[in-house]
Amino acid sequence: MVSSEKGSIYNPIANMNLRTKTLLTIGITVFILVVIVISSLLIDSGSITTNFKAMNQPPSFEHLFGTDWMGRDMFTRTLKGLGLSVQIGAAASILSSLIAIAMALIGSTNKFLDGIVSWLIDLFLSIPHILLIILISIALGGGAFGVSMGVAVTHWTSLARVLRAEIKQIQTSDFVKLSERFGKSKIWIARKHIIPLVITQIIVGTILIFPHAIMHEASVTFLGFGLSPHEPAIGIILSESMKYLATGDWWLALFPGLALLIIVLLFDIAGENIKKILDPTSANE
Repeated sequence: MVSSEKGSIYNPIANMNLRTKTLLTIGITVFILVVIVISSLLIDSGSITTNFKAMNQPPSFEHLFGTDWMGRDMFTRTLKGLGLSVQIGAAASILSSLIAIAMALIGSTNKFLDGIVSWLIDLFLSIPHILLIILISIALGGGAFGVSMGVAVTHWTSLARVLRAEIKQIQTSDFVKLSERFGKSKIWIARKHIIPLVITQIIVGTILIFPHAIMHEASVTFLGFGLSPHEPAIGIILSESMKYLATGDWWLALFPGLALLIIVLLFDIAGENIKKILDPTSANE
């Protein structure tokens, strides 16, 4: 901060316009998420070794998040678990968005198919997500793949609803009707007119699916389904820590829980700010 001639304090952040602040927020958020993912990939699961001489130690400079009942460093386990959660969330949200796009485009072809898509949306919304994720995960043999597929299959409905509404509005526009009169196929209309106009909703919707996917992945693994108990997933870490809270080992649940909350909030912040940039009605200079 620099003082001006009139004695006032110049704050560079306060003097940024909305677009610059939004881009700065997106940049910082993405940077933090990338650092977390890369750091987790650099951690070898075999390096998280047990040390029974350092069991249940509170946070210190040597162990920032303390150690667990087997002497394992909780900071390393938490970072590895966050990376795993982000990877599952990324795979699930991308696949879920692809399902939503396919359903919305199929429903736009005729009323009969649109009715089927609407029925499928209502069906998936009527079933509790956690239950359906568990069933799908078990049917696919568990693991990261099973959990990712379970989360993806249960999270496409909201985005599909938004895309259906947008596509129906676009189909009533003059340029779409003119294209139909000139004999253009539905695939050509979808590729040239519909997809470019709903790309903003697709990008923002995909990013906003991330927090829900991560939270449901953590919930399923917390209940003991999906991933192996030996994997350092955040849900598994929190589930294991419940046994030791009564003995005063508060750090086992506090730091992993806060880390999960921060990751979810970062994705939410990134999604909202990207929407401001991509959507002309919410992005102001």
